[in-house]
Amino acid sequence: MKIERRKTRRITVGGVAIGGDAPISVQSMTTTDTRDVDATVDQIRKLEQVGCEVVRVAVVDEAAAEALKPIKSRIGIPLIADIHYNYRLALQAAPFVDCIRINPGNIGGKDRVALVVAACRDRGIPIRIGVNAGSLEEDLLKKYGYPTAEAMVESALRAIGMLEELGFYETKLSLKASHVGLCVEAYRLISKKTDYPLHLGITEAGTAFSGSIKTAVGMGLLLGEGIGDTIRVSLAADPVEEVKAGFEILKALELRHHGINFIACPTCGRLEFDMFKLVGELERRLSHIKAPLNVSILGCAVNGIGEGMEADIGIAGGKEGGLLFKRGKIVGKVKESEMADVLVAEVEAMAKEREKEVRSEE
Repeated sequence: MKIERRKTRRITVGGVAIGGDAPISVQSMTTTDTRDVDATVDQIRKLEQVGCEVVRVAVVDEAAAEALKPIKSRIGIPLIADIHYNYRLALQAAPFVDCIRINPGNIGGKDRVALVVAACRDRGIPIRIGVNAGSLEEDLLKKYGYPTAEAMVESALRAIGMLEELGFYETKLSLKASHVGLCVEAYRLISKKTDYPLHLGITEAGTAFSGSIKTAVGMGLLLGEGIGDTIRVSLAADPVEEVKAGFEILKALELRHHGINFIACPTCGRLEFDMFKLVGELERRLSHIKAPLNVSILGCAVNGIGEGMEADIGIAGGKEGGLLFKRGKIVGKVKESEMADVLVAEVEAMAKEREKEVRSEE
């Protein structure tokens, strides 16, 4: 079933379009000290390798803001400056980034927001309004008693109102919470009240394992309803894992086709080869592939071909080896000791062909 996406305005962060009919982009945020330029650039390049399309860095002081210029000059994806409390850091960062993220709960009054808007307008860069359930304005907490979806939406609309009064509309929104239900409710509410593009995220989601599951549940509900224009999976882990998880969520919903989609059976007592080892090795060795390909690893030589009929390539394993198939047709037999090497070589060749096809279509 094709998901009908919500119609939103379209903005551009660097060279990446967000909103409208643009593909849902995958973002991440560095965990390095931004003031350490080499370490930050190194981490961003690793993110680029797995397909990260936009990256955000924390700007904690003037030294971090000064580091943005050399960082920007050495990376190939749009750079966002994440600002809290000190609006002057946004002014300092604006000349060297592709977007400014501010939190209406701690950035200050309209006079300070006006200065940030002027700096962004002068340089033609958008602003992300990042509302967080953990840092709402004091008057909203007093009004609602505790962080609610309604309070988060009111905070977002208040910030949007300030920007619109200043004639600024190059804006995207996020309304994040660590509680999945609260987060989903807030995004549903705001999607009915504005057409600004939405950045989805379940903040402070947790570890790579539990956080990915929590995020997949929350984002899956929203994306399945057509809500969301760009995403970040927030994990207490290497940010590379955030990007991988983000693409997996989009692939599962058929909203993006990026990299390898592994089809692997859950296994049963019929398994006669070490499928777990093979799948793990393939996932590691094929992580650099960006062309959309379906790779099937199945544990049954009898039913495996039928189960993997939709795959581009795969192995149906059995005792001492398996059957290699391409697009549902058997093309040969492979020893168990050779399965990984054969599949890696075949997939890499397929990926090159797929990339040529894409270039020729362009």
